[in-house]
Amino acid sequence: MRYYRIDDDKYIPGRWYLRMPRTDEAGRGEMFDVWRFSEGRFLTIEHPIRMRLMPAGTALEFSHAFGIPIVHHRVVALFERLGLQREVQFIPVEIEGQSEPFFILNVLQIIRCIDDGRCDEVFYWRPEDGEPDRVGHYKNVRGLKVDPARVGDANIFRPWGWTVVLIVSERVKLAMDEEGITGTDFTEV
Repeated sequence: MRYYRIDDDKYIPGRWYLRMPRTDEAGRGEMFDVWRFSEGRFLTIEHPIRMRLMPAGTALEFSHAFGIPIVHHRVVALFERLGLQREVQFIPVEIEGQSEPFFILNVLQIIRCIDDGRCDEVFYWRPEDGEPDRVGHYKNVRGLKVDPARVGDANIFRPWGWTVVLIVSERVKLAMDEEGITGTDFTEV
């Protein structure tokens, strides 16, 4: 099985750019702690999430807002057809000027799978870096590679210690390509 880092394609001409998720009607209220969307756990959200655009542009079916994957309902339907309901949570989000439903894609799995030896470079947090909670985690990873033997049967996950990255299986990549989901950019890992 092959695996791919999924990002949004920043080079689509005229594309939209989503602002930070907020909790009020105008999209200017309390900001969400975006890191909780990379913890690999089910979340209970008490207030509606709203997002503004800046600049406005063509809506994408897959995009990021400060590292948070935002997906169109077509992605939700595709993931349901693929049977991925136990691997993800879809959290409704209202986007300025959009009548179509969009969702935060919250990935529920973190897997210890980075293949340090095959990556271009890996740097770890050390005690002298002054971040005791991060010691032993990845400080930076260049040329990310995963060890497929450690992934098991997961189709979508974040790698342990470097959860800023979202990884999908070849099965998911091919399904998204075949479905014509807009906004995706895949890099084999």
